Amino acid sequence: MIISIVGKSGAGKSTIINRLTEINSRVKHLDIDKIGHYVTDLPTIQEQLVEKFGEDVLKSNKINRKVLGKIVFKKEKNMQILTELTWPKMEELIDNFIEENRNNIIVLDWQLLPKTKYFSQSDLKILITAPLEVRKKRVIKRDQISEEKFLERENA
Repeated sequence: MIISIVGKSGAGKSTIINRLTEINSRVKHLDIDKIGHYVTDLPTIQEQLVEKFGEDVLKSNKINRKVLGKIVFKKEKNMQILTELTWPKMEELIDNFIEENRNNIIVLDWQLLPKTKYFSQSDLKILITAPLEVRKKRVIKRDQISEEKFLERENA
């Protein structure tokens, strides 16, 4: 069984997923944001990101997510470039996770999941919502960012 849990940042997805994994050991959670972070640290992807967005996105042999975020959240075209560079490898890793856990309850978690094949493959789709002010407060505290940064992410 595949369950898709979607919702905007700060809506409460992680809280619900943590509870599911606590009550059933067969629940296997995949945070697709973390897959994205892993992929951006692969040398071949890093080279492509530096080529497309410049040396500033690299710091101590790792992608500086704050710098990259400033670039991709401001222009839809840049977000599209990032997606084109990272999604094929992300998809490979997600497919492997699903295959390895096919006898378990798989919970996929990502705000953009509805734009992927995994959403339509899901047996259950759950949308988590919370008011903007509640989400803003949670995200600012969790990520230690400004209100401006939150709104920039929100609009992207």
